[in-house]
Amino acid sequence: MSTAASMFAGKTMGRDLTASIVVFLVAMPLCMGIAVASGVPPEKGLITGIIGGIVVGLLAGSPLQVSGPAAGLAVIVFEIVQEQGLSALGPILVLAGLFQIAAGLFKLGGWFRAISPAVVHGMLAGIGALIVIGQFHVLFDAKPLSSGLENLAAMPGRVLGLSPSNIEATELALLIGLLTIGAMVGWEKLRPRSMRLVPGALVGVVVATVVTVALGLGVAKVDVPASIFAAVDTPGEGFLATLLSPSVIVTAIAIAFIASAETLLSAAAVDRMHDGVRTNYDKELWAQGVGNMLCGVAGSLPMTGVIVRSSANVQAGAVTRMSAIMHGVWILGFVALLPWLLRAIPMASLGAILVVTGWRLVSLSHVKHLFSHYGAMPVVIWLATFVMVVATDLLTGVLVGLGLSLVELAPNLRRLRLRVNTDHQPEASHMSLDGAATFVTLPKLSKALDALPEDKPAKIDFARVSAVDHTVAEMLSDWLQRKRRSGMSIEFAGAPGALRHLNNTH
Repeated sequence: MSTAASMFAGKTMGRDLTASIVVFLVAMPLCMGIAVASGVPPEKGLITGIIGGIVVGLLAGSPLQVSGPAAGLAVIVFEIVQEQGLSALGPILVLAGLFQIAAGLFKLGGWFRAISPAVVHGMLAGIGALIVIGQFHVLFDAKPLSSGLENLAAMPGRVLGLSPSNIEATELALLIGLLTIGAMVGWEKLRPRSMRLVPGALVGVVVATVVTVALGLGVAKVDVPASIFAAVDTPGEGFLATLLSPSVIVTAIAIAFIASAETLLSAAAVDRMHDGVRTNYDKELWAQGVGNMLCGVAGSLPMTGVIVRSSANVQAGAVTRMSAIMHGVWILGFVALLPWLLRAIPMASLGAILVVTGWRLVSLSHVKHLFSHYGAMPVVIWLATFVMVVATDLLTGVLVGLGLSLVELAPNLRRLRLRVNTDHQPEASHMSLDGAATFVTLPKLSKALDALPEDKPAKIDFARVSAVDHTVAEMLSDWLQRKRRSGMSIEFAGAPGALRHLNNTH
């Protein structure tokens, strides 16, 4: 059965319908919260969610990934809006989308998987920290300042400015924010098994909104237009001329790079959650490019593939892309028919959701994993990326991390090539590697591994491999777990230190 036909098959449609409702409930508060964190009106995030669901869902190369506004780009969008204004975002996203389309057509998708996991997680941790210290001010019904360090410096003043004896809007907003966090985290820890698909963020928003409305609290609330179509800002005069601005081009390249890396790494993570159709990375890349171009034309936020919504999609039992498409339809229907309901949501509640989301991006468990398996160098890369993202900006932090990743190549500069020889026998497949297995050769090695037939055992010989960096080691670990789950028998022979623990992974 073709992919298109399977999307409409009765036995899958029911599961996709249920999953789409779960993803919709997860996406609604996040779309608005990420827009607020980006310094733009909440409806801009909803438009991106609609485009990500309906358009990118139709074109996607990753069948179960869900696209929409991402916390990973909130920081850079906030900077653009503060320095250049909201109107600058449209041309930047159109160019970024074009760059992504070109990268997909030139089959560069696999190269984004070669980015060091230490860089990616250090970047996400830095973004998470910036979101937390920025949205901390939203908890007080105030606007974040223009930089992470300024937000950090202003935090004590917010707390000291509270007056327990004079409960007004600021104090009430903080209480609503804390109520949201308590309800969200408490639900996720205590919810009954039968209601495990009800997202904590939704519970937090509902509880906070009900309390605010019931008590008539005078706190700032979400402001959305009566018609979602009124929020679409089509290109005006000078749009084409702006595309040629050097600053616009540089920013577009940064957004395209970061959005593509986050999307494809999210897609790889989603692939590890199910045993269905694998991601076509190049197709996913140009689908994201089409989506970001449309977001630019509509004057909304940039999009990526998003792991929170995607994992909810898989856990809810989605089978095809129809789930992602329908979740976009539900967002469109909700904001078109019930905008008055959105206007009852307290802003502090959305800020609270982003505080929890940002906190979870700072994953110290990943740092411990890197250190225990691969030593100090990946930790240094993570830490440098994290610090530079917080202290300077996103692009600088990523470039510093990538630069440090090159240091790992230094011992192998004379032997960077990797030869891959595969011999398919009737009873088993044999693959032998010769050279250095580094991120430079990851796309080639990944392609060769995925080409191994699953219906017979495979032996992979590392005896002539001089080095394995942590990027390749992480890829091999993910590949090995997925193949063993499918029942394939795999043996690593002569594995170097960075891979010895994998032979014990079942």
